[in-house]
Amino acid sequence: MSVTGRKELITPPGIVAAKGKLPIVCLTAYTTPVATLVDPHCDLVLVGDSVGMVLHGMPSTLGVTLDMMILHGQAVRRGLKQALMVVDMPFGSYEESPEQAFRNAARVMAETGCAAVKLEGGEVMAPTIRHLTARGIPIMAHVGLTPQAVNAFGGYRVQGKGTDAERVIRDAAAVAEAGAFSVVLEKVPETLARRITGEVAIPTIGIGASPACDGQILVVDDMLGMFDAFRPKFVKRYAELAQLAGSAIETYAREVRTRRFPGPEHVFAEARQTTEGGSS
Repeated sequence: MSVTGRKELITPPGIVAAKGKLPIVCLTAYTTPVATLVDPHCDLVLVGDSVGMVLHGMPSTLGVTLDMMILHGQAVRRGLKQALMVVDMPFGSYEESPEQAFRNAARVMAETGCAAVKLEGGEVMAPTIRHLTARGIPIMAHVGLTPQAVNAFGGYRVQGKGTDAERVIRDAAAVAEAGAFSVVLEKVPETLARRITGEVAIPTIGIGASPACDGQILVVDDMLGMFDAFRPKFVKRYAELAQLAGSAIETYAREVRTRRFPGPEHVFAEARQTTEGGSS
């Protein structure tokens, strides 16, 4: 059952209403088949810019373009019937000005059919979030470790330790006050995530945060064991599909080389001839 208890499409207000209730289930998706698989079980599906690393082999999310996000957003939209679809705004598509952000976010929504977009940043992005929400674009915010700022952070490091906790608290409060309908808390200390969840009025979605968050999100390829470039501590592997796929491919290759595949059941018999000389 979805967090809203309904079978129809989930909306941003529905996510907001779930604050403090049944935990919100979120996963990423980048293709139609995966979207079809996660849709019955998830409240929110994020077309994340992690697609650059997971599907395109990029070293970070910084090389992802708006066109890439739109292409994958369109694919995911075809596989969803119920879950709320959110598309990441890629690096460089919204930071310049609220006007730039609106122009690009409006394009993403129009061309993908998503219900909301996600952008990274706290206090500095509050004016942009306010500008977008006032113009009908629902925003999912993202604070703590923001991967698009990985170079500024000096790597994928835990954020909000010690005195830095106040910065993350201010960021979360700022995006909530600006009108975001939810906020991702990534790679922050558990106690900090728990405190923020209790203080902000919008749902918090944890990734490397706290079980006390209002919801949780993981990269689907991480939790299925399909992406092995690195294994963050906060990822639980619910399957090891890469191993299963590798084994299947090895078996296929062996059967092709030994002419065991294709077998008689995989080929077409010659057409039978009728007495009139035709085929049947």
